[in-house]
Amino acid sequence: MQDFIAVIPARFASTRLPGKPLLEIAGEPMVAHVWRQAQASAAARVVVATDDERIRAAMAGVGAEVVMTRDDHPSGTDRLAEVAERLGLPDEAVVVNVQGDEPLLPPALIDQVAGRLFADPGASIATLAEPIGDVETLFNPNAVKVVRALSGRALYFSRAPIPWDREAFASRPELLETDAWLRHIGLYAYRVGFLAEYRDWSPSPLEQLEQLEQLRALHHGHAIQVALASQPHPAGVDTAEDLERVREAVRADGGGR
Repeated sequence: MQDFIAVIPARFASTRLPGKPLLEIAGEPMVAHVWRQAQASAAARVVVATDDERIRAAMAGVGAEVVMTRDDHPSGTDRLAEVAERLGLPDEAVVVNVQGDEPLLPPALIDQVAGRLFADPGASIATLAEPIGDVETLFNPNAVKVVRALSGRALYFSRAPIPWDREAFASRPELLETDAWLRHIGLYAYRVGFLAEYRDWSPSPLEQLEQLEQLRALHHGHAIQVALASQPHPAGVDTAEDLERVREAVRADGGGR
């Protein structure tokens, strides 16, 4: 595989869990676990991007490369664009955005999303998805759905249950007979040239309606490749309950340093 860089945006502010990147899991900050997972991938370089001195100090302590960014970015993608600029990355370079609240993320998925972008030179972004097999997930607006073309490129992302089964969904079903629906996984690979363009665009109408920033790329005619995840994608940490679940999983796996 060609070289790529993994970047982990880590903001101290969080509505549900303030200071989330520094919350302790098996004796280390959560973002340190994310960094170790990224280090185990094929990434040629792993960088933590933060706007907070406390996170910088904690990650410097474990030997991570840290880039300080502005604190007023409206999205993680904007922060990624600043990192690419600060590092002087060429337009053709590929950067994988690894969420700082996914300490159980399999390194293989990082490699897969980068590989998918390398495999489609005409795409600006690559991301992952997994089949949906239950009604609750399909109709949950917090679970983002995606529809793909035969080429694997995204046709649309939505919080609504798409595609809509006109016959079966006349009333809400009790179960799904197939797993033909896809849930989007928020792991992205970007070409640096795209990131430079993205910063100059205003939010698109569909993006504002759905509150999904990847729709801005589709609005401007950029292709997004969507691969089926090669292995299960563990949920990240959004709540205190999620944090305890991850702590237990790491303990069970003998984690901690």
